[in-house]
Amino acid sequence: MPIALALHGGAGTIRAADLTPELEAELMAGLSAALDSGLSILHAGGAALDAVQATVTVLEDHPLFNAGRGAVFNDQGFIEMEAAIMDGALRTAGSVTGVRRTRNPVQLARLVMAHTPHVTLGFEAADAFAAKMGLPQAAPEYFHTSKRWDALQSELARLRAGGSDADVSEQVKHGTVGAVALDSAGHLAAATSTGGRTAKMAGRIGDTPVIGAGTWADDLVAVSGTGHGESFIRCCAAHEVASRMRYMGQPLSDACDEVVYGQLLELGGSGGLIAVDWEGHVTLPFNCEGMYRAAVDASGERIIAIYR
Repeated sequence: MPIALALHGGAGTIRAADLTPELEAELMAGLSAALDSGLSILHAGGAALDAVQATVTVLEDHPLFNAGRGAVFNDQGFIEMEAAIMDGALRTAGSVTGVRRTRNPVQLARLVMAHTPHVTLGFEAADAFAAKMGLPQAAPEYFHTSKRWDALQSELARLRAGGSDADVSEQVKHGTVGAVALDSAGHLAAATSTGGRTAKMAGRIGDTPVIGAGTWADDLVAVSGTGHGESFIRCCAAHEVASRMRYMGQPLSDACDEVVYGQLLELGGSGGLIAVDWEGHVTLPFNCEGMYRAAVDASGERIIAIYR
């Protein structure tokens, strides 16, 4: 059986003028390291579920991506992280929201899936469960990056002045990381993690932990989304891809294009998604200026890119 892996690090208004050559190189290196982490598992015959968790963990540990250590701040000046993971073979899933102390929320989502009768766990209870299960915890200082703090201050000032979401850089406003994989046993999995949106209302829950919105995997396809989460929730974006493939017989690229260039835009939502099907086809569509992304499909073709 072929193997395939794709990942994203956020999609939106990514202006070339905002990226110095040094910053762009660091972002590309981070994407490459995450890709290699997941591929090493798949090449060794490992499970897609382990591969997507490892890939997302690398991105959570990287301060330039909006997840884990690089999470953005809400309107009260603290972080609330979210993550989800789903096993396509069994349709088991786990997700967390409102996490503030757990260094790797994707690992916590995996534990919720494996060691509780629930799908989603939130806020203080989620961090307490993580500590009980032995996941590394961190003080607020670990998650505090000057770039994210400065972005919060700028965004709060902009909102007070009556600004809208239009023309706001991805590096400032929002972002998500995610991975999808097909393993050599023919199984699919997806994982997603995010800090949400800069200056979001405290307590806001986005699409990432909503299974079927920002994250989905079954025996046909695995999907992870990034962008304006409310729009992904309103059209059940990730599950819509799977439904179009299962019930309408659409190929992977057509199903994803209909969601990204059709339904999301009709709702005023910007963003993109990554998806891999049971044959190892990979697609990475986005309806905005750019999307941090990397992939290796069943043919072995490797891509790491930001813009079109």
